[in-house]
Parts: sequence; structure tokens; C-alpha cells
Amino acid sequence: MDLRSLSASVWTSAQLSPADMPALAAAGVARVISNRPDGEEPHQPAAAEVEAAARDAGLAFAWIPVSGLPRPDQAEAAAELLADGAPTVMFCRSGMRSAAIWAMAQRLGGADAQDLRAAAAAAGYDLGRVPL
Repeated sequence: MDLRSLSASVWTSAQLSPADMPALAAAGVARVISNRPDGEEPHQPAAAEVEAAARDAGLAFAWIPVSGLPRPDQAEAAAELLADGAPTVMFCRSGMRSAAIWAMAQRLGGADAQDLRAAAAAAGYDLGRVPL
């Protein structure tokens, strides 16, 4: 796992596997959000497999599959989930879509676009094309 911090309570990662879930729970993570559509690559674990492992490890799980840039309804769904401040790991193939949806969700709550871009850049993500 390569967790990258976007805020005090949100991290991104590239593809996670079901085997990663116990370690996330042991590290204090409360929720996992998958932003990866099923079937993007051969041998990628299905969201249902990751969800079952997450729940077995005591983690909440949500699936908001994103292709390309996140849509406003997806950002709203993420904002609702993240509003409670629970420690959350969001993942997709590389972490980029997760960083984008996180920033769009935070922007809905009034966060400054430049601050969000800076936080993402510090984690290694360029949100220059993301409409914030």
C-alpha cells in the first residue's frame, strides 16, 4: 500500500486488495471508498470482494466508481460520506481519481480551490484539469 495524505483524515491509494483491509483497520482507518469501476484491468479484484474483506475487518465500505473526471453527483456522494471526518482511504487505479473526487467534495463544502490543489500536489496529484 502507498497511502498518500490529502488531509488529516483522508488518504488515497492505488488499487487495494482484500488482503490490505486488516492492516487498514489496524492502522485506525474506519472507512474505505473505492472509486474504481469493476473490470478496468484483468485480475483486478471486484468491488464486492474488497467490500466483503473490508466489512470482515470492521471497516465501512462505499463504492463510487469513477471513469474520467468525477461527476457532480459523485462528488456529492463523496461529500456526504466524508462529512463525518472518519479516517478514510479512497482508492482507484493510481489514486488520481480519488484525489479529484475528494477535492470536488471538499469544494462543495466551501474549501478553497487553491488549497485543495496544493494538498493534492503535496500528495503527488496534479488537479490542474479538475474543475474546482
